[in-house]
Amino acid sequence: MKIAAWCQEWSDSFLKKSAQLGINCLDHVPVPQVAEGYPDLDGLLEVRKRLRSWGLDWHRMSLPQFSEDFMKAESDAELDRVCNWMEIYAQAGIPIIRAAFANDRFTGMDTLYEATHRGDYVFVGRSKISPPCNNGPPSSSVLELWWERFRVAYSRLVPIAEDYDVKLVMHPSDPPHPDSLFGGLGFHRIIDSFPSRNVGYLYCCGTRSEAGGWPLVLDEIHKYGREGRLHAIHFRNTRGSFATAGAYEEVLMNDGDVNLFRVIKALKNVGFNGCLNYDHIPKLEGDEKSVDQSLAYSVGYMKALLAAADST
Repeated sequence: MKIAAWCQEWSDSFLKKSAQLGINCLDHVPVPQVAEGYPDLDGLLEVRKRLRSWGLDWHRMSLPQFSEDFMKAESDAELDRVCNWMEIYAQAGIPIIRAAFANDRFTGMDTLYEATHRGDYVFVGRSKISPPCNNGPPSSSVLELWWERFRVAYSRLVPIAEDYDVKLVMHPSDPPHPDSLFGGLGFHRIIDSFPSRNVGYLYCCGTRSEAGGWPLVLDEIHKYGREGRLHAIHFRNTRGSFATAGAYEEVLMNDGDVNLFRVIKALKNVGFNGCLNYDHIPKLEGDEKSVDQSLAYSVGYMKALLAAADST
């Protein structure tokens, strides 16, 4: 397994720091100036050349999000555009590409708040106990329409992934309300509907722990990992879950309910050999505009877990 990080800035200083920390790959590297609404392929190839000069490489990029109009079946105009983006990304050698859809998360069904943890670091939480607008999820007919629109999009995107042999991934709906488009059951329906080996998951340990606690994370890693559907991992820790406490809070990696060492062992047991990305991290004392100390802590902690897993 390797370590991926968000590309926080496109400078030699950040790339040098990433190399020094032992980061292997970067997510969301800035896209070169677009021409006619698309990424510039030559520019992307130059970006990859610069990454490799520091011993780094691409990990994952995201496609433009399908809009609410698309999800309501009011317009198909953007489908060709998103497909063209995917082809350009694939031609540039980006191995993992994420699709994104409007309406995959519910609003007004939980309350976002700030929680204070050890030493007064502050991170976010969500509570279903007193939501600001408890109107419930959309109707079943609306949910089915959104699902059919997802199928329309994937019917075009999956063949591109197969043609270029890249991975097309989906992140679970976050917050993880159970009826959301890519919540627990919806998440699984993706590979039922599109069994291609190029289709799988950007599996977020944090989001799925927020849904049902860390035993759910282990169960899903065992299932999706055995099926070869885990293509990238968001690796973070939480306290509580919607299922157990009606709320959850995000925390530093060694400050939550999830036994991340067991998660690493589970990933190793199912043969996962991709990248772990720390995903969400708080500011620590001394961090101002950037999160340099939190980044170094997170990468070091992940590397220590990987080394421990390799020695047992």
